[in-house]
Amino acid sequence: MESEISIFATSCSWSSIEIIGKVVMLVKRRLLERLLEEKEMKLKGGLYHQTQIKLAYNSNRIEGSRLSEDQTRYIFETNTVSMEQDEAVSIDDIIETVNHFSCFDYMIAHADEKLTEEMIKEFHRLLKRNTSDERKEWFCVGDYKSRPNVVGDMKTTAPAKVRSEIQKLLTDYHSKEDVTAEDIVEFHYRFESIHPFQDGNGRVGRIIMFKECLKNDILPFIIEHEHKLFYYRGLKEYNTEKGYLLDTCFSAQDQYEEMVSYFFPDLNQ
Repeated sequence: MESEISIFATSCSWSSIEIIGKVVMLVKRRLLERLLEEKEMKLKGGLYHQTQIKLAYNSNRIEGSRLSEDQTRYIFETNTVSMEQDEAVSIDDIIETVNHFSCFDYMIAHADEKLTEEMIKEFHRLLKRNTSDERKEWFCVGDYKSRPNVVGDMKTTAPAKVRSEIQKLLTDYHSKEDVTAEDIVEFHYRFESIHPFQDGNGRVGRIIMFKECLKNDILPFIIEHEHKLFYYRGLKEYNTEKGYLLDTCFSAQDQYEEMVSYFFPDLNQ
């Protein structure tokens, strides 16, 4: 890290602010590199390991999964399920947990690529494959919804208009020169308002946020199940008060920063 700073300081005539900005970008870029490195190493107990478990557990739990964090950890670490005596667990909860691990791997492998319709649909396919929903012909795993749905009590985009609305959303998003955390949260709100898939929209949307944070050198975050009501309130009232959703996401970002700092103190120095 010190050698990188000295190279910038001696070879460029940037102001101190420009130098700091460039160094911060490199520091954040190394987060993706380390996640990929730990994945390839199959490193146990590191940041990649913890991120997989916490993101899968919390994102699935928000959507109603009954698996505990310990059970999620056990599945990731042993590829088996730990259950208490007389405890019943949904097969779909187990499958979707395993699927989430695969989806996260796909996401970090393509984190630097431009977000596209095809990538969004692949996130959905990976998350919902082999579930009971896939056996429903009308459900359309890996493709846009065929039946209207709602978020809470709010209507969403009609199936016939989903494709054009997603394309508009992507066009608007990609027109931004420098994507900020606020832009990513705004994208998430609009994506969830469209609700393009029959089910799994929240999990796809949160995977997209994590990906776009990595791509744009922004510290990513994991919205925890215990903050579900704040998160839902933020989505519901975003049009009148953006701060609710932004504060929830920024608080989650602070928590993930603590985890990153534990494993890689140099990334925040």
